[in-house]
Amino acid sequence: MFSIILAAGWPIWPLLMASIIAVALIIERLVALRRTKVLPAGLLQRVVAEYRQGGVNEAMLTNLEAQSPLGRVLSAGLRNVGSSREIMRESIEEAGGVVAHELERYLTTLGTIASISPLMGLFGTVVGMIEIFGSQSPTGTNPMQLAHGISVALYNTGFGLIIAIPGMIFWRHFRALVNGFVIEMQQQAVRLVEILHGERKA
Repeated sequence: MFSIILAAGWPIWPLLMASIIAVALIIERLVALRRTKVLPAGLLQRVVAEYRQGGVNEAMLTNLEAQSPLGRVLSAGLRNVGSSREIMRESIEEAGGVVAHELERYLTTLGTIASISPLMGLFGTVVGMIEIFGSQSPTGTNPMQLAHGISVALYNTGFGLIIAIPGMIFWRHFRALVNGFVIEMQQQAVRLVEILHGERKA
């Protein structure tokens, strides 16, 4: 592996740094965007049951906010339970916007890495081509310099694609996952408003 890095020349180092960052972001998002962590099963039913038993209190709201992103959205509605339906929905929408922004954290960076990695690989290819042309001289071609230029060109292109392809796959996967979570949170928040205002039973 180290011999490949040496053969690829100095343009490979930015690509290596980008690959390390991309892997770290993918692992972090895989952990952070687990369904059980974002949308705990049965949370809405538990919230409604606790509200009907003892109403709303600060300890309940604080505990609910700490549980999950969905809990933060539902607690925003419960804080305004004595207000009109419109005010409850507005507070839920505001909390939902903040939660959606947090769920999308690092996705811009991952998408940027996936987009620029082929360009970084192309830059390495250009550097390799320059070395290939630099190996030409009036007295003949320098085989060592020619081979090194070809290595730089090919390795950087390949490594750029190796980073870009999984990076783009995971970026699209995480974006779809976040969009799905946001829609489900909106649906559950609307159900909470309707239940508390007597428009639904459960």
